[in-house]
Amino acid sequence: MPDPNGFLRYDRRLPVRRPVPVRIMDWREVYPPAGEPLIREQATRCMDCGIPFCHDGCPLGNRIPDWNDLVRTGNWDAAVETLHATNNFPEFTGRLCPAPCEAACVLGLGGQQPVTIKQVEVEIADAAVARGGLRPRSVPPASGRSVAVVGSGPAGLAAAQQLARAGHAVTVYERDDALGGLLRYGIPDFKLEKHHIDRRLAQLAAEGVRFQTGVEVGVEVSAAQLRAEHDAVLLACGALASRDTPSTPGRALRGVHQAMGHLVAANRVVAAAGTDRPAVATLPDGTPIDAAGRHVVIIGGGDTGADCLGVAHRQGAAGVYQLDLYPQPSRGRDETRDPWPTWPWILREYPAHEEGGDRVFAVAVQEFVDDGSGAVRAVRIAEVTVEKHAGRRVVTPVPGTERELPADLVLLAIGFDGTEEQPLLEQLGVSRNERGAVDARPDWQTDVDGVFVAGDMHRGASLIVWAIAEGRAAAAAVHTYLGGLGALPAPVDPATRPLAV
Repeated sequence: MPDPNGFLRYDRRLPVRRPVPVRIMDWREVYPPAGEPLIREQATRCMDCGIPFCHDGCPLGNRIPDWNDLVRTGNWDAAVETLHATNNFPEFTGRLCPAPCEAACVLGLGGQQPVTIKQVEVEIADAAVARGGLRPRSVPPASGRSVAVVGSGPAGLAAAQQLARAGHAVTVYERDDALGGLLRYGIPDFKLEKHHIDRRLAQLAAEGVRFQTGVEVGVEVSAAQLRAEHDAVLLACGALASRDTPSTPGRALRGVHQAMGHLVAANRVVAAAGTDRPAVATLPDGTPIDAAGRHVVIIGGGDTGADCLGVAHRQGAAGVYQLDLYPQPSRGRDETRDPWPTWPWILREYPAHEEGGDRVFAVAVQEFVDDGSGAVRAVRIAEVTVEKHAGRRVVTPVPGTERELPADLVLLAIGFDGTEEQPLLEQLGVSRNERGAVDARPDWQTDVDGVFVAGDMHRGASLIVWAIAEGRAAAAAVHTYLGGLGALPAPVDPATRPLAV
């Protein structure tokens, strides 16, 4: 039985981050291991509620009170098994998910501090490695059926592992030179060191999953060939069509780039450390996109913008501004706007923000200013008000508030417009909807029989827990379609949405 007084005896605590002057000199993760005494103390704060709303906050259906109590009592092996029963990759989610489960924790009622669910999760995941590694599971006899998974991000890898463990032959196709999708080159190492991905990939390979990198399906391999070689196809290509602002004057100036180009270039430099590959971040065409010595302006106040901020610090930027269209939120939940247990709109401060830079709220860029040679030298911003009219966002500049910020590198981190247009979709006869995503029927199939979709490609850019949940659910649908015995776990369906008022 859980300790009913744990939350009264212990306050919420997280491990102390590595010191800023130290961590900005390298690319290692910001958080050190918590240590068993701290993490058992924090797990003791879980009350094992009669109705654990954290289950509803997490689309994976993680059995959070169960593994919290197993950690509290020191039963780490059982905690590892319980966590992996619902989550293929807790070492990813424990580092990258913003933890909607914590927003739904019952301790959050009345202004209390929720359980450190995310930190407990990552410590359990790391304990699995420390206590014998990520051992491959035995798989049943081969089903004789074959599945192609296109995309090696969290949705594709989760589906691949589930299907391989059900006895199907699975091949994952990745157009990049390394596996992991957005995890590999889109997420900086200070949030997720890549050895975590490599360990998990080794487990999948040992369980029979085959990987083909550097293969863009629809180009190197046609959709017809893919369908001829496999009994089912699962599309998990993500949502990487970056949103742009083409009508803003000066958008075509040199030095104005998409944020993802900056992150990918920086990650490739880190991945190339110790090799003879370039040590300066560049775009595929050779254009430099390194922040060293430059005045950087990041447009967008979300996760991607914060990632660019941390990268800019480590590259040695002369100064950084991060711009947000919306007013600065409060630090606490507004119950009239976002009542518990929904995801609240609050001020989110990432480790990158304590490393430096300035955040500017309720502003929008009016112009990218030319230095006279076709390169950006500043951004002209104005304070704005944002209102919703008939479901549409209306942004209105406040007269007399315009000013300039110095900028010779501008990064657009203003979201994504769904999955990219690609030859594969046309060849399959699959279309994108008005959001740029690919619709799924209730059985996770697209409009084309035998072709399934999951993750951000279906949902639009979202949280890693949703990607893994959709990958698991789509794998269950593929298993049924192939006539597999029994049923695989399906935590969500295509219409499932986050908790909302």
